[in-house]
Amino acid sequence: MPAKAKSAARRLPTKARRRRASRPLLPPVTRVAIIGAGAGGSALLSILARDPLVRIVGIAEINSKAPGLRLAKLYGVPVVRDYKELLESEEVDLIIDVTGDWEVEETLAEFDRVGLAVIGGTSAKFMWQLIETHVRANAEIKRYLKKYQELYRLYVKEAGAAVTEERSRIACEIHDGLIQTLAGINFKMELSRELIFSDPTRCHELLSDAKTQLKAAIEESRQVIFNLRPLYSEAMQLVPALSAYLKSYETQSHVRTEFKASGEETALTPKVKIFLFRIVQEALSNVHKHAKAEGVTVTLTLTAHYARAIIQDNGIGFEVDAVSQDPTKWQSFGLKGFAERARLVGGTAKIESRKGHGTRVMVDIPVGPEEA
Repeated sequence: MPAKAKSAARRLPTKARRRRASRPLLPPVTRVAIIGAGAGGSALLSILARDPLVRIVGIAEINSKAPGLRLAKLYGVPVVRDYKELLESEEVDLIIDVTGDWEVEETLAEFDRVGLAVIGGTSAKFMWQLIETHVRANAEIKRYLKKYQELYRLYVKEAGAAVTEERSRIACEIHDGLIQTLAGINFKMELSRELIFSDPTRCHELLSDAKTQLKAAIEESRQVIFNLRPLYSEAMQLVPALSAYLKSYETQSHVRTEFKASGEETALTPKVKIFLFRIVQEALSNVHKHAKAEGVTVTLTLTAHYARAIIQDNGIGFEVDAVSQDPTKWQSFGLKGFAERARLVGGTAKIESRKGHGTRVMVDIPVGPEEA
């Protein structure tokens, strides 16, 4: 250290010297220039412009109507017509070409400057397409979640006393499925950003995995809606709804299902249909979470006087008497919900099980004059 600098350092108060010495080093900001303000440039701008570790120093575009120019104006990014101006700038660390123009690609391939990285061609296209898919998937997930919330409010109004239990079940499904998937995607996106320069191949693999998971997240959100959607129509048909749900359940849980239905459902009110569907749904959820079963059979019998549903699995079973004495287990197994739902429509629910012999849930609900 020069003598003057040492002297100035000595004159600093002790606390000031400590503050300066302990001040954390900020990570370097990457200065990025984008060539092309079309769909690719728009996707990159929408993400990178909000990243504190990135500063977009310019964007090149010859089309005055390119969609990315509006975003560039919004974020205060300078726009030039000739991309070669960006190459000549000393204030650029990374150039991303999303034009798909072979002449631009050739120029960039021949261009060589120490400290300047270039991403173009297939890699750049894959990057902005993944980002665009990510943005679009988030928007679609929000739309489905909003629709789910509207349907759920209707369910709250209809389900009455069973709503608290149902809300917990759905929240757990979203947390254990959709949220975990989105968290995994977020982790891979963060890791990809760290590896984009040091290990492009690994970055490409992570981005591919993230794209696959995004598709899975969209399907999971659709499944949540599907599980609720058939229940709020006056013309709902119980047998087709259960049949479709069992096929979906078998695919997701890998538990073999069999559905047997007899009789006509014309005498059933929409409320009874809803509650029967929910009871079967909750019973199947228990099979998936607790029973360790290979198969489950759902039998639906409809007559002019009653509706009966039997859900029988070949799982590990449990001792009903022991569980019924433990309120925590009775609640966590969802067993209390069966009785409450059946009671709300004037019916009864019975559970039979023994260790090693599976579990059988039987629900009887009166219809016609007895239900009234």
